[in-house]
This record gives sequence, C-alpha cells and structure tokens, in this order.
Amino acid sequence: MDPLSILLHGARVRGGFVLRSILNPPWSVQVRDKAPLNVVAILRGTPWVVPSTGDAVRLDEGDIAVMRGPDEFTFADDPRTPIQVVVQPGPRRTTAAGAELPEVADMGVRTWVNGMRTCNDGADDSSVLLIGKYRGPGETVTRLLSALPPLLVIPSAAHVESALVSLLAEETARNEPGQDLVLERLLDLLLVAILREWFTRPDTDAPASYRANGDPVVGPVLRLIHSDPGHPWTVAALARRTGVSRATLARRFTDRVGIPPMAYLTGWRIDLAADLLIESDATIDTVARQVGYGSAFALSAAFKRARGISPQRHRNRT
Repeated sequence: MDPLSILLHGARVRGGFVLRSILNPPWSVQVRDKAPLNVVAILRGTPWVVPSTGDAVRLDEGDIAVMRGPDEFTFADDPRTPIQVVVQPGPRRTTAAGAELPEVADMGVRTWVNGMRTCNDGADDSSVLLIGKYRGPGETVTRLLSALPPLLVIPSAAHVESALVSLLAEETARNEPGQDLVLERLLDLLLVAILREWFTRPDTDAPASYRANGDPVVGPVLRLIHSDPGHPWTVAALARRTGVSRATLARRFTDRVGIPPMAYLTGWRIDLAADLLIESDATIDTVARQVGYGSAFALSAAFKRARGISPQRHRNRT
C-alpha cells in the first residue's frame, strides 16, 4: 500500500448519507450530530463556516470544506446571524431552543430547504450546499482523523475532481435501485481526491507514519507490516529484510514513527481486527489468525490490553 492508501484504509461510509441543502438568507445552521467526518461542497453562494475553535472562514463557490468530528460547527450566511437550525444526532433538525423542525419534501429527494421560498433551487441569493457525512467510519480510520485538522478547506482553484462533485450532486437527486451504495462510493472517491490534494501540500503537517514512508529503512518496514500483518514478524526478521541491524531498525523506527516497530505492528493488527469483527461474520479465531494471532485467546488478551474490552463485546456493541 502507498502512504495515503494506508491512511485511508477503513475509511468507507457506513450508515452515512448525502444531502443537498438550499439555504435562503438570513440563515445559520449549527451541526451537533457528532459525525466523525463531514464533507461539504459549496455548489452556490459564499457562506461562512465557523468551527468550534478558531476563526470563521469565508467559502467561495466550488470550495470544499472537511470538518473533523465530533466537535460542533456552524455554517451561515454571516457569522453574526443567530443560529436558527440545529442538526442533532439522528439526524434531526431542531430550532436553537430544541423544537422539532419539519422536513420539506417538495424540493426533491435528499434535499432540505429552510424558510418558505421553495422555487426551483431557492432564491438568487440562496446558498446551495452538498453535504456528505461519515457517521460510522472504520476503526482504522482513527489514524486518518488524528492526522486531519478540525477544519480543512480545499479552494476551488485546486480543481479537486469537480466532475466528482457534479456527479455526486446529480446522483443525490436520483432515487434508483442501489442509490445509497452509489452515493456512498462517490463520497468515498471524493474524500480520496480531497486528501490526495491536501497531503501533497508542502505545508501539510502529515502524521509521522505517513512521512516515515519516505525513509529508506522505515518505509520498507511499514510496507511489510501493512501488506502482510498476519506474518509472524519480529524486529530481527524486519531488520534482515531491510539490511540493517536490529538496534538500528528499532532506533530509527522509533525516531521516525514515534513508537517501536512491534508496538506499531500490534496497533495495526488490533485496528484491523476491530474492523473485521464488525464487517464480517468470521469467528474470532478466524479473525485472530488473519491478523497474526495464533488463537482467539491470544487475540482476546491483546485486544483487551489495547481497547479495554473483549473482541466479542466490541462486536456486540456496534
């Protein structure tokens, strides 16, 4: 796997959704649904996004904003506009005081509009937002989320797959068989395009494991671990494969990645096991052997040390 593919491993939409919002001024929508990742493409207008910490940012038509949860954030026509709509978990929409708001159904499928102006695509001064939410990404996407800032803005000038945004917007208005799956996969592709552009920026503060892939010693070790996590790796075996001593590998890996190689391997295996326990009906023993443990008992012991719960409890709570 290449470095970005590793970070994106497990970043698949589960139970997420895509929605088009038409917002007539004055408007202000605060999002408190605790979704771990939100992607918002500005189809029309110049709205503001206000993160829970930091300054408000003015967005232009064609920009894409990525918000890392679970912190709340606000979109508005003006940062001074009082909050009118709150998006709660579910998702549900309420007023700022907590009263439920009705859905508006006459604008088409997967479309929500504020106020009473419902002609075509809203008034000339309205904003149109295409919103995608990752409400339940995989366990391994934790690595990705920890690498992202609370608010990431990709300007329209970056030309991040505008064709993907257009196709996602077009498909959002359709209601064909398999439509939810189509939308989920398009959202996945858009996220990949966004992050591919962002991680190639020279000023991006990429995580240590991402940067370490370029190291002539640590990079090959990471690729060995990621490509075959079930192999009975040891520091000695990894050192032989990279042509350095065990001491050199241990010291260099810890310096570049922040943790020793065996600790990294354990973390990767536990993350993969956590995903497999949710995504498949495989027995715990089968999952254990897939990720490098000799038995369900061995995986259970390691899983409890890392997560504080057993593999079975992890599977049952999702």
